[in-house]
Amino acid sequence: MSGSGEKISGTTKTPADFLKSIRGRPVVVKLNSGVDYRGILACLDGYMNIAMEQTEEYVNGQLKNKYGDAFIRGNNVLYISTVKRTLADGA
Repeated sequence: MSGSGEKISGTTKTPADFLKSIRGRPVVVKLNSGVDYRGILACLDGYMNIAMEQTEEYVNGQLKNKYGDAFIRGNNVLYISTVKRTLADGA
């Protein structure tokens, strides 16, 4: 197989396409330390450095802090996930 993208209805979607599509949406960023940050993805760069807004910090599933803006260095990021919408959110 060629390429690293997933084929969807005639177009190839790459990880870069995914990251572009989630800017401005709620995300969960999990760090290598196990800490989760939840908030709105403001921007990110090629090194996976992340800027978030309305950020909440969760340690072991418990809310620990709330931040207005947060900046996360890319080498600490384990993964970025979108927050699933519920019917209450209008999805």
